[in-house]
Amino acid sequence: MIVARPRRRGPVLRAAAAFAVVLGSLLLPAAPAWGHDSTSDAYATVERDDTRVTVELELEYDLLMKSAWLYAEAYEATDRVEQLRQLALNAEAVDTYVGDRFALDAEGERCTPHRVGAWDIRDRNDRAFALVHYAFDCRGLESGALSVSSALFPDAEGFVHSTETIVQWDLDGGVQGSAVLVAAAPTVVLDDHGLAFGEFLLLGAEHLLLGLDHVLFLVAILLGARTLRGIVITATTFTVAHSVTFLLAGMGLVHLPAAIVEPVIALSIVAAAAAALSRREPSARWRLPVVFAFGLLHGLGFAGALGIDGEWSWGLLWSLLAFNLGIEVVQLALIAVAFPLLVLLRRTAGGRPATLVAGAAVGAAGLFWFVERLIAGAG
Repeated sequence: MIVARPRRRGPVLRAAAAFAVVLGSLLLPAAPAWGHDSTSDAYATVERDDTRVTVELELEYDLLMKSAWLYAEAYEATDRVEQLRQLALNAEAVDTYVGDRFALDAEGERCTPHRVGAWDIRDRNDRAFALVHYAFDCRGLESGALSVSSALFPDAEGFVHSTETIVQWDLDGGVQGSAVLVAAAPTVVLDDHGLAFGEFLLLGAEHLLLGLDHVLFLVAILLGARTLRGIVITATTFTVAHSVTFLLAGMGLVHLPAAIVEPVIALSIVAAAAAALSRREPSARWRLPVVFAFGLLHGLGFAGALGIDGEWSWGLLWSLLAFNLGIEVVQLALIAVAFPLLVLLRRTAGGRPATLVAGAAVGAAGLFWFVERLIAGAG
């Protein structure tokens, strides 16, 4: 009599356990480094009226004070009155930093900035931004071709990563446009080239990839998918939901504090991972509404990452659509690559253990972020 030998699952389980350790070690330390709060956007509005060129800058207050290498009493100030006092006390250091990192050229010649008006503080997504105005002396070349360069808050300073400077301009009431400046492309010529559709498309793709919490939510949904039809319907539901709130937030019609949005986004990862660990596919009666609800919150998270609010974004509606399209392109690419691999994995003896390990690791990362963000929001 021939007795069938049992399959040896030891190597598979050991591989799955090793995968869990590696994934967990990568995800948990990455939480503070890759969450939305670990990067920042700078905002510059350039206006020219005949020969007078002015720039309004909005820079995250505590980051600005750290980058200017000021004392803790300056960058730790949270009261608006104290923040304004610190800006006035350290005006020279701040002006020097901005002058070194932000430049406006006319006909290829560097213009000299002079601060005008009083300091102000503006809230953007529950973070304080210093508002400062500069007039630029271009020695008679103000009416010529203008360009802007930004190296504000670079990675090398070690405080944040992947900073973008979002530039809008209105020259003589006729030439308008916008652009996103990054370390790889820090300069833009201010001409009438529209709303930089391609730049915002790439920015949306980048924000999805750098927003690890959104990627993990998508991974959890993939792990819980049983059929291609199911993942397409679920992903489409998520897409529609976050597109709705992203655009509504961009038009200033919807706003929730980041202290609420960010912990709930983390909680959505935990919920999606728990569903992935279940042996039964959740009923569409509650799965799709839950995914839709979480998608609404993720849309607010995307809006918060870009820092859009109020009527400032009405003129950027086309760019907001491009940003959202960039998110969707990357999301669909991840699904197209990952789902076939997941199907192949499930056909192996170690498919179920590997799925459980991956789901547990994703859920653990979400739970870690949830607690961390609750503590940060209460601080």
